[in-house]
Amino acid sequence: MRSVRIPADRVGVLIGKNGETKKILQRISGVKLDVNAEDGEIIIHDEAHLEDPVMALKVMDVVRAVGRGFNPEKAMRLFDDDEYLEIIDIKDFSGGRSEQLTRIRGRLIGKNGKTRRIIEELTGCDMIIYGSTVGLIGNTVSLPVAKHAIELLLNGSEHATVYHYLEGQRPRLRISEMGFDL
Repeated sequence: MRSVRIPADRVGVLIGKNGETKKILQRISGVKLDVNAEDGEIIIHDEAHLEDPVMALKVMDVVRAVGRGFNPEKAMRLFDDDEYLEIIDIKDFSGGRSEQLTRIRGRLIGKNGKTRRIIEELTGCDMIIYGSTVGLIGNTVSLPVAKHAIELLLNGSEHATVYHYLEGQRPRLRISEMGFDL
């Protein structure tokens, strides 16, 4: 048995309308979920002999991703092999000041969502900014590229520098999409 705590305002998203999302997660994984809507604690019952022993960990990541702001459909990418969740805490870069946090979040999103959209389109990762965290879902090739682009922005690099970095990574990302190992 494992447990994950998610923000109370994300519990409803995890359960879904009439419990549909929770049912889908349980059906895909073969793992039973108990949801405590009061405190946001999700208990994952992995005592059953699962066909795929890694499934309980994948469910944990899906629950964590929904808790960090991803919609359940995007979070379910984590059931695929070679798809991973990365959470970056923006507070580590803001010095704990709330006005800095707001400014940094704005830099990551960009005007009309441009920066976020470019990172997602060029890397193939899904990105979400929720509270003081940035969440990424991607594969072993695209995830480090997206994470580095975000860290460049968090460390103060200009947007043009980050876009140039991402453009430079496109050939590498394309090769990996074709199924060739790098």
